[in-house]
Amino acid sequence: MHSKKPGIGYLRIILILLALLCVALWIGVPAVNTFIQQSISAFASLDQHAIERFIDSYGAQAATVSFFLMILQAIIAPLPAFLITFANASLFGAFWGAVLSWSSAMAGATLCFYIARILGRDIVEKLTGKTVLQSMDTFFARYGQHTILICRLLPFVPFDPISYAAGLTSIRFRHFFLATAIGQLPATLVYSWAGSMLTGGTFWFITGLFTLFALSVVVFVAKNLYRERQKRNS
Repeated sequence: MHSKKPGIGYLRIILILLALLCVALWIGVPAVNTFIQQSISAFASLDQHAIERFIDSYGAQAATVSFFLMILQAIIAPLPAFLITFANASLFGAFWGAVLSWSSAMAGATLCFYIARILGRDIVEKLTGKTVLQSMDTFFARYGQHTILICRLLPFVPFDPISYAAGLTSIRFRHFFLATAIGQLPATLVYSWAGSMLTGGTFWFITGLFTLFALSVVVFVAKNLYRERQKRNS
């Protein structure tokens, strides 16, 4: 665990006030409430095309809506972010869709990191679930400073709980940011390429291939880490 800096108390107050403002907008402003409800409904369908239609319905503001949709799913950790990546690629093309997905995912990861660092473990457990957070702790205990990069390469490791868990450690933000930026780039590029070209059964076939590729990368990295540790202990 990291030691708390004096400014954390002020940041905590600001974050709590912002959270209260968001709740007030959610309850008191019908447009905000409708947006959140429709966003959650689109996610719950687990249908890329439903999310795509939802984003596209905002016309000229579609890219901004997609950006905030990624932020929303970052806070509500169980929602699958890759569906937004596919929708972005279909709507904006492989390149600009990837840029939008990568930048918004980075913003979401940053938000999760600082929510954890400022508000602490109790709040994070409420957002992610205690069991999920404990499984993230296991990754950090096993891989140490390499955890973030390794987990970002694995599409079946939850993206946002890793960000929350990192905020509870002593890792510096710049190290977290760099590892996340590099680690999520391959997945973003592959999903954006696939999302701009593929649908249906081919979509899941490509997703499966990428999962196997990412797993092989992690196994390779893990073997190298193990060998390095063995050399240091010998």
